[in-house]
Amino acid sequence: MSRTTQDVEPSPSLTHGLKQRHLSMIALGGVIGAGLFVGSGAGIAAAGPSIVVAYAVSGLLVMLVMRMLGEMSAAYPSSGSFSAHAERAVGPWAGFTAGWSFWVLLCTAVGLEGIAAAKIMTGWLPGTPEWAWVALFMVVFCAANLAAVKNFGEFEFWFAALKVGAIALFLVLGVLAITGLLPGTDSPGLTHLTGEGGFLPNGGEGLVVGLLASVFAYGGLETVTIAAAESQDPVRGVASAVRTAMWRIALFYVGSMAVIVTLVPWDSKTVVDKGPYVATLDHLGIPGAGPLMNVVVLVALLSAMNANVYGASRIAYSLVERGQGPRALGRVSGGVPRVAVLASSVFGFGCVLLSYWRPEDVFPWLLNMIGAVILVVWIFIAVSQLRLRRRLERESPERLAVRMWAFPVLTWVALAGMVAVFVLMAREPDTRVQLYSTGGMTLFLAAVGYARQRTRAGSTGSAGSTGS
Repeated sequence: MSRTTQDVEPSPSLTHGLKQRHLSMIALGGVIGAGLFVGSGAGIAAAGPSIVVAYAVSGLLVMLVMRMLGEMSAAYPSSGSFSAHAERAVGPWAGFTAGWSFWVLLCTAVGLEGIAAAKIMTGWLPGTPEWAWVALFMVVFCAANLAAVKNFGEFEFWFAALKVGAIALFLVLGVLAITGLLPGTDSPGLTHLTGEGGFLPNGGEGLVVGLLASVFAYGGLETVTIAAAESQDPVRGVASAVRTAMWRIALFYVGSMAVIVTLVPWDSKTVVDKGPYVATLDHLGIPGAGPLMNVVVLVALLSAMNANVYGASRIAYSLVERGQGPRALGRVSGGVPRVAVLASSVFGFGCVLLSYWRPEDVFPWLLNMIGAVILVVWIFIAVSQLRLRRRLERESPERLAVRMWAFPVLTWVALAGMVAVFVLMAREPDTRVQLYSTGGMTLFLAAVGYARQRTRAGSTGSAGSTGS
């Protein structure tokens, strides 16, 4: 049986060091990312109160993607996640394209999150160099991921616990303020939702910009399906994470956006300058709440760095295991693909150096290139699920521990939604360059992957002919 058709990825060297509590908290906290705390301000500034609709619509799309990915990951646990599923469903070129484009995305994101975290630290400790903070964070998380997978799990467990606790407290305070039950505050009613330009202050165009911003704030949800392959019970872990995705997205994303735009004027400069969460707490006049929220934002950034170093190394390892990358990246020591961890960390730090050395050309080009990668990955997930579901029903129905809702209708609805987002990106000048740059990288990787697939098929065929 060939590698591309095996039911379980051949990765006996990886350990199963993640416990169920690790996986549960990774699933819970993974949805609370830096994009929510840091990036949502720009979406609010563009869409106004209608950002709630934007996050609800994009959240529905993400729920469908997670359900599809959960179905395949429960049936075929793999550290390669969607890359391995694409290879199994579509072909080696698809796994190659999805895997390496996502690896570039994760490694670049590690650098961006390091830069953002360093800016917070230099704000607290003026005069300290940003690059030194980034280097410190890189060393810490690289070392943690080099040691053992349980270290990654422990970091994420406590990071996630803090993020979940903070956002839960934020939501409680927000609801109390909205209802007028928070001491020292008056209920704003619907003033901020209907005044200052109304619910759609910038019209449909503003809503579109907010929608695009919200789509990319959901990045990071895929980590739990990658981590599940190294857990003690992969199927149970994936099933639990996917089944709770709906209320997590509704509560943390849509709920917090509703609280923010109800309490704070959408056009307040502090929403962008300080971030929407800090601006809201400052608006309520809660002593010390703003600086405390900055600590939470820092934790969210560090959590994302940790998760992305882990995810990038596992994606690279899985690709090598399937013959889709340099063998050196697949070397495992102590149950950890340490060369892949080092390579991913070095690539991330290289992106940071580019932000200092080539901020006018190379660095923006790199950012544009990864701008729409997550949409490319989602399309591979949907196409793979369409193909694998029929195969599973025919050959191994017992593997369907998680099932996509209303298959195949909602899978096609999700695909239509992804195409619609691509069209909207093409209409907006700010995102059009990202779309074209990502498209160029995707086509390049697909061409390389297809050429490799043809070469391997030809060499296999020649060997078979010689053997006969």
